[in-house]
Amino acid sequence: MAAKTTTEVLIAGKVYKLGGYETEEFYQRIASYINNKIVESSGLDGYNKLPTDMKATLLQLNIAEDLFNTKKKLEGLESNMADKEKALYDLKHELISMQLKMEEMDKKIKSLEEENHELQLNKARLETSLEDALFGKKQ
Repeated sequence: MAAKTTTEVLIAGKVYKLGGYETEEFYQRIASYINNKIVESSGLDGYNKLPTDMKATLLQLNIAEDLFNTKKKLEGLESNMADKEKALYDLKHELISMQLKMEEMDKKIKSLEEENHELQLNKARLETSLEDALFGKKQ
């Protein structure tokens, strides 16, 4: 298990001491995200006139909205990945099937080439026999 880390972060002008099993960089990124959400909310009409608890609730709602949107996007990506994995499996299965058919066709081609060779030799023998029978053997 990773060692517990402690770090100080600055959120909305206040220093907070955070501890856990993540890296300091991770906690700084979280603080930066929250600070950006605060700045984003501050730009809304009437935000600065709201009581502190309402501002905190609005911030929580915005963060929750981001979380739910990210989860929805993740679910879509996971579904897309599952579809692609199934398609990949199907393509691999089709490839193996085609390779087996190709091997069978290669065997058939080789067999037909051998048969053709034998037939040509037989034809040559028959032509020679026919010539001998028709013209007599040359002496």
